[in-house]
Amino acid sequence: QVQLVESGGGLVQAGGSLRLSCAASGRTLSQSMVGWFRQAPGKEREWVATMNWRGGRYYGDSVKGRFSISGDNAENTVTVYLQMDNLRVEDTAVYRCAAGPIAIGMVIATPRAYTNWGQGTQVTVSS
Repeated sequence: QVQLVESGGGLVQAGGSLRLSCAASGRTLSQSMVGWFRQAPGKEREWVATMNWRGGRYYGDSVKGRFSISGDNAENTVTVYLQMDNLRVEDTAVYRCAAGPIAIGMVIATPRAYTNWGQGTQVTVSS
C-alpha cells in the first residue's frame, strides 16, 4: 500500500509562486506514475500534471508553461514536487497527488488511472 501526503499549500498573491510536495512511502514507485489533480468549489476535479520515472512529464493546458513537476526517487521514499509559478486566482483549489500504474496517452489525465490518493492541500491565490 502506498501512502501519499501533500504539503506546501497556502495563500499567495496572483503572480506569486508555491511549491507543493507529495511524499510517498510504502513501496517503490519506480513502476508508477504520480500526478496532481485539483478541485475548486463547485467545479469538477481537474488534472494538472503527471510524471513517471522514465522521464515523462505531462501537463494540463491551463498550467502548461507555468507549472513544473519533478521528483526524487530514493529507496522506500519518493517525493514529487509541483512548482507553481505565475499563479492566477483561478488556480485556487485543493490540490491532491495520486499514484497509479504507469500509463501512456490521455488516460493519465483521468482519476480512474490512479489507485492511491493523498488528502490534499489548499492553495488560495488572491487578486
